[in-house]
Amino acid sequence: MGNIKVLLVAGTFEVNKCLKTILDKDYDIEIVAEANNAYTARDKIIECNPDVMILCNDLPGMPGIVFLKKLMPQRPVSTIVIAKKECEDAAYNSGAKDFIVCGKSKFEFEKENICRRIKRLAGTCWVTEKKKEQISISELAKGNHTIIAMGASTGGTEAIARVIRDFKRDWPGAVMVLHMPGGYTHMYAQRLDNESEVTVKEAKSGDMVKPGQVLIAPGDKQMRIVKINNIYQVECRVGPKVSGHCPSVDVLFESVARVAGKNAIGVLMTGMGSDGANGLLAMKKAGARTIGQDEKTCVVYGMPKVAYEIGAVEWQVPLEQIAQKVYYLLENKS
Repeated sequence: MGNIKVLLVAGTFEVNKCLKTILDKDYDIEIVAEANNAYTARDKIIECNPDVMILCNDLPGMPGIVFLKKLMPQRPVSTIVIAKKECEDAAYNSGAKDFIVCGKSKFEFEKENICRRIKRLAGTCWVTEKKKEQISISELAKGNHTIIAMGASTGGTEAIARVIRDFKRDWPGAVMVLHMPGGYTHMYAQRLDNESEVTVKEAKSGDMVKPGQVLIAPGDKQMRIVKINNIYQVECRVGPKVSGHCPSVDVLFESVARVAGKNAIGVLMTGMGSDGANGLLAMKKAGARTIGQDEKTCVVYGMPKVAYEIGAVEWQVPLEQIAQKVYYLLENKS
C-alpha cells in the first residue's frame, strides 16, 4: 500500500521539529512536504497530493482554520487541526476530520496518538468506496429491531464522533440529535460517514432506521420516530423549540419511548442545560436501557447531570467506554 503521505504545516520551527520527531518514528508515515504558512501549504498540496495534512492554527498571515475553510471547496484533503479548545467547532465546520487541543504552550498537545489518528484518516483516503451493509425492507419488517438513540450539545461534536467511530456495521440503527444550526448537520454527517464503519447521514422524513446506519436530525427540524408497517422510520418537521431547542433531544427520546419501548438504548452526552433528561427518563420507564456520560469526560456536565439526578440514568460511563457499554447491552439484551 505504501507509506502514508503527510503534509506538515506549522507556524514555528519549534513545533515543526516536535511534530517531525514524532512522525519520523513511524515507518508507515512519510512527511512529503512542510510549510510554515497557508500559501506555501496550498502549493505543496498541489505538488505532493498528501493523504493527510497536519495543520496548526497559529500560522502567520492567515490562521490555519481560515486557510482550511478556503481550501476545502477547491482541494479537499483529510486534515488534523491543532489549535486551542475554543477553535474546535470552527475547525470541524471548516472541514477538519480530526482535532487536537493545544494548551497555553504550543507544545502542550496530545502527542501519543497522532500517528494512530493519521493512519485512521489515511485509511478513509485509500478506500475508494466503503462496502456498507445493505438491509432489505423485508428483513427490517421481520421483527422489533433495537434502536440506539443519542443526544448531545456543547462539546458534542467530537464526543458523538468518538462514539460512532467505534460502531460496527452490524449494529442496530441509531438516531441522534446534536444541537447544531441548520446547514451544518449535513456537513457533520458527511464527516462522520467518511470516518466510520457505519453509514452516517442527515435524516429526512421517511428514512428507515436500519442496522449499520446513523441518522442525524437536521439542524432546523424536530425529529421523531414512527412505526409504519412494523418498520421504524423518522419524521422530520419544522416545529417550535422544545426544552429550548430545535432539534430537541427530548422530542426524539420521547418518541423512541412511545414507539420502541424496551427495544431501545438511550445515550445522553455532554451538553449545557437539561434537554434530553426527561426524554431519557421516559425511555427508562418504557423499559429501555439508559446511559449518561460521566462528569469527568464531559465538556459540560449539564444534560447528563440533570438526567442522573432525576433517576433517568442506569449507568454513568466515560466517553471512551460508551460504545463498549452499548455493545454489552446489545449482547446481554433481556
